[in-house]
Amino acid sequence: MLFAITYTGENACDLGYLLHKNPSRPQTTSFNFGKAHVFYPEAEMYRCTAVLLLDINPLDLARGNHGSSSKNLFDYVNDRPYVSSSFMSTAISRVYGTAMAGHCKMKQELADAVLNLSATLTMLPCRGDTTMLERVFIPLGYNISWDKFPMDENFPEWGLGQHVNLKLSGKLRLRDLLRHVYILIPVFDYQKHYWIEDGEIDKLLTHGEGWLEKHPEKEFITRRYFNWLHRFSRLALERLEHASNIQNDNEEPEPIRLNTLRLNSVLSELKECGAKSVIDLGCGEGHLLQLLLTDKGFTALAGTDISLSALGRAEERLKNKNYLTLFQSSICFRDSRFHGFDAAAVVEVIEHLDRDNLISFTSVVFGDASPQTVIITTPNADYNSNYPGMNNYSFRHPDHRFEWSREEFQTWACSTANRHGYTVRFKNIGIIDEKLGSPTQMGIFNKMTSLSEATV
Repeated sequence: MLFAITYTGENACDLGYLLHKNPSRPQTTSFNFGKAHVFYPEAEMYRCTAVLLLDINPLDLARGNHGSSSKNLFDYVNDRPYVSSSFMSTAISRVYGTAMAGHCKMKQELADAVLNLSATLTMLPCRGDTTMLERVFIPLGYNISWDKFPMDENFPEWGLGQHVNLKLSGKLRLRDLLRHVYILIPVFDYQKHYWIEDGEIDKLLTHGEGWLEKHPEKEFITRRYFNWLHRFSRLALERLEHASNIQNDNEEPEPIRLNTLRLNSVLSELKECGAKSVIDLGCGEGHLLQLLLTDKGFTALAGTDISLSALGRAEERLKNKNYLTLFQSSICFRDSRFHGFDAAAVVEVIEHLDRDNLISFTSVVFGDASPQTVIITTPNADYNSNYPGMNNYSFRHPDHRFEWSREEFQTWACSTANRHGYTVRFKNIGIIDEKLGSPTQMGIFNKMTSLSEATV
């Protein structure tokens, strides 16, 4: 089983300082159930990946050292050596214990900073219920995706297996990522390898401090963490509730997340232009559509994305209202289903396109579909230097093909508007830096009604 952490940013190899593991040499830690190896498959200036490989000895399990309650067939035939289970949590706490505590003598400022991190957990058991992944990880601010696999490639009729390779990405402190994974792996693992006792409550509360008490699924997480043992989960939830009440009395309200500001800004512009029918091009998991469904002013909504898995999660989220349509398509190819909408929203999508595909995109959206209003949001590259560990050469997401400065975006937008008969105006989204602008930039394109109109 593998747990990989990738840091993207300036001097990315500083990840070795944070994890207290030298990128230039593999390191091994021994347990009485196997060994944990740490190595770095990539260690470059702007991208560094550390992998924790847990090698469990199945004979030790069968002999009753761990995870074995009796001498039966399960002791010899099980998935313990191959999946991300509670064994992995134990290895994380032992191998990355100092990093989990947030200590780094050489780079403490970096240990306290919000970083551009991604992580992969191989073979996480979710029993086929991928909605659990969304319930647990998305409220923590992660972008998530996963890969499923057939139960047996030779017998496709058996269907998909019950494990996934989970990919997480977001901007957070390394200690928070490690604590989240440490707590949440056992939530998906029905077969803990250790005896649950009162000390487990302290572990949960220690590593869940600052996030678990505010998590909307804290009851679900707590009960699953304790294998539905009600005495432990009840005591833990009582202490979490007490901690939450103290925080509510003492803490200032948290700032609104950038994605929430972005979606609300798009909603506001759609209402301002009087659109009744809207298509979300590159809708992903349907966050914008979910917001639009709460406003009765829209009479027809559609969402399209090239990813079938993302559309599947959108369908689960939106429960398919009768005036909502979801379908697979590419925004770089003409599609008659794009026609007939008052407005099109393209939210944080164009930066995922290869630059060569931008010409096709503008032709499809502004030339062929040609809605009255097109709203596009994209990151402002000028603002990136405000994020710790980022510079003009790094992107906010590993899948971004480019990120435009304000000047680059406005030049492209004005040229596109002029070629296709639109006007365009620009709007800042998020906290504005006097020199660098806002983190997100928006272009609002409106079709010209007369030849006398000029691009703003």
